[in-house]
Amino acid sequence: MVPEIKELADEYVSYIRLEKNYSSYTVAEYENDLREFLVFLEAEHIDKLNDVQYPAARLYVTRLYDRSLARTTISRKISSIRSFFKFTNARYGIQDQAFRLLFHPKKEERLPAFFYEQELQKLFDVTEGEDAHSLRDRALLELLYATGIRVGELVTIEIQDIDQYLGIVKVMGKGRRERFVPYGSYAEEALEKYMDTSRTRLMKQKKHSLLFVNLRGDPLTERGVRYILNDLMERAALHTKITPHMIRHTFATHLLSAGADLRSVQELLGHRHLSSTQVYTHITNEHLRQTYLQTHPRA
Repeated sequence: MVPEIKELADEYVSYIRLEKNYSSYTVAEYENDLREFLVFLEAEHIDKLNDVQYPAARLYVTRLYDRSLARTTISRKISSIRSFFKFTNARYGIQDQAFRLLFHPKKEERLPAFFYEQELQKLFDVTEGEDAHSLRDRALLELLYATGIRVGELVTIEIQDIDQYLGIVKVMGKGRRERFVPYGSYAEEALEKYMDTSRTRLMKQKKHSLLFVNLRGDPLTERGVRYILNDLMERAALHTKITPHMIRHTFATHLLSAGADLRSVQELLGHRHLSSTQVYTHITNEHLRQTYLQTHPRA
């Protein structure tokens, strides 16, 4: 017997959280996309997934365009619903053609934002200090920039995942794919100070093995990391928005600008496909072009 739509949605969210090991941020986005879709189905008086035909799927996407959402957002929502139907098809034989027949909107040509070295240095400068709070922020920022790991990977790192002798951290990536990423002397020094003094003070009486903690000693969340980075941006007086992924973009861009090969950067980032890494070559090429135009006498 096929469960009700709401039960199917709950089952799918549990699946991507527990079995697919998606980050809490990604799970929240998928959950929100599903919730919106279920509201649409209710408004259209569709109470069974097998009754969702291509015209209804087209109407749903039209409604998304009517809200003037970004094409990347619409594309993600289509992917969320398509993935949900694929899941229900595999488990309950529900038809999944309606959303499989849809085309994704053409991507906007927008290059990932990144920091120039001088801007990044301003961020590091505001983490100077020997108090527990500053030492933690310094270690967090150094590790993000040294490794290019995702914020979802950062908050799941445990103490035993850090090999201080080899200067390597073990991270669990998307799809529960494990990889080992090296880090340099700056991150090594910051981590050592944080783990030896700051973390112990912040932990108070709490007991767990996760590396980064908040001011109450509880494990740091992805939302907590975003709050820390926004606070650093304000203190550094940098007038731009920041996301943890921007540090990841900066890591990749700086490596390629310094001559690192694309395959190595792909491995470090944990990208399954080289095409995901190639976007950073567009950034470095554009930067090279702008430098040429600004400095060559006959440009």
